[in-house]
Amino acid sequence: MILAFDQYTQRLEELRKQLAEVGDGLHIDDMERELSELHEEMNADGFWDNLERSTHVNKRISTLEGKIKHYNSLLSACDDVETMMELASEENDDSMAEEVGAEIERIENETEALTLETLMRGKYDDHDAVLSIHAGAGGTEAQDWASMLYRMYTRYCERMGFTVKVLDFLDGDEAGIKSVTFEVSGDHAYGYLRGEKGVHRLVRISPFDANARRHTSFTSLDVAPMLEEMDTEIEIDMKEVRVDTYHSSGAGGQNVNKTSSAVRMTHFPTGIVVSCQTERDQVQNRATCIKMLKAKLLELREREREQEMADIKGVMKKIEWGSQIRSYVFQPYTMVKDHRTGFESGNIDDVMNGNLEGFTTSYLKMQ
Repeated sequence: MILAFDQYTQRLEELRKQLAEVGDGLHIDDMERELSELHEEMNADGFWDNLERSTHVNKRISTLEGKIKHYNSLLSACDDVETMMELASEENDDSMAEEVGAEIERIENETEALTLETLMRGKYDDHDAVLSIHAGAGGTEAQDWASMLYRMYTRYCERMGFTVKVLDFLDGDEAGIKSVTFEVSGDHAYGYLRGEKGVHRLVRISPFDANARRHTSFTSLDVAPMLEEMDTEIEIDMKEVRVDTYHSSGAGGQNVNKTSSAVRMTHFPTGIVVSCQTERDQVQNRATCIKMLKAKLLELREREREQEMADIKGVMKKIEWGSQIRSYVFQPYTMVKDHRTGFESGNIDDVMNGNLEGFTTSYLKMQ
C-alpha cells in the first residue's frame, strides 16, 4: 500500500494547488474584508431601522460566511488527510488507505464544484433568476414538451438546493402547459442557469399521434436575473406601463379566484408582458410583476450588448425561434446534445430527471 499512499500524496499536492487557485478566483481575502465591514455596519446604531438594507446585509453576510466556511473546511480536510497518512506511515498501517482515498475523492469533487464558482464572473451571476418557458407551435405536442422541460428544471433545482416559486402558469388546451414563469432562488442561481436560455428541440414519436409518427417540437426558455430591491440600475417609468388586473385562473383558495388579485403589466416601449397570479394580495402580485419586468428589461439590455459585440466581431448568434441550443432525441436513438458546447449525454432519462450538471459546467467552461 506504500505505492497507494505515494499516489495520494501527489493528489493531495495537486488539490492544494487547485484550492489556492480557487481562493484567488473567489477573492477570499476580499470576501473576508467585506464580511468584516458588514459586521461593523450591523453593530452600528440604527442599523435595524432600515428593514430593506438590514435584510440585504443579512443575506450577504450569510452568503459570504457560507463560502468562506466551505473553502476553509476543504483546506482543513487536506490537513486532516495528510495527518492520517503520516500516522499510517509511522505505524506501517495499510488499513487506512481506503479511508484516505475516499476522503481525497470527496475533497476533489467539492473542490471541482467550488471551481465552477470562479467561472461565474458575470455581474449578476450571484443573483436569483426568473425563468419563463413558452410552448412553440405544434399544439398539444409542444405544450407537453413545455411541461416536460418544466419538470426537468424543477428536478435540477432540487438537486442544486434551489427554491422554486411559480409566478404565472397557463395550462395547455388538452395536456401540458402553454407557459410557466417561475423564480429560482439560491446561491448563484442565475450563474448556473443563464446558459439554458434559448430554444430547446424535442424529437420523439408523439403519444398524441394515433399513427405513431415522429414529431419535432420546440419550446423556448427565457432566463433573467432577479434584481434586488436596492438595485436601481433599471428604472421603470410607470407612465409607459399598462397595468391590468384579473381573476386568477389557478388553484389557491376562494380569495384568489374570487377577487381580481392577478396582475399583468405591459411595457409599451419594448412590448414585454409579465404577469403574476400566485399571491392572494394584488399589491404583492404588483410588486412581483415590477421585479419581473426589471429582470426582463435587464435581460433585453444585456442581449443587445451581446448582439453589439457580435456585430463588431463579425459573428451573428441570435437566440430566436428555430435556432435551438440543445436537442433532446428520444427516437430513433436516445441523445441529448448541446449545439454550442458539443457536450452530449446518451442517458436521456437521467437528463430529464434533472441531471444537467454536465451541460451547465461545459457552458461555463466554454464562456
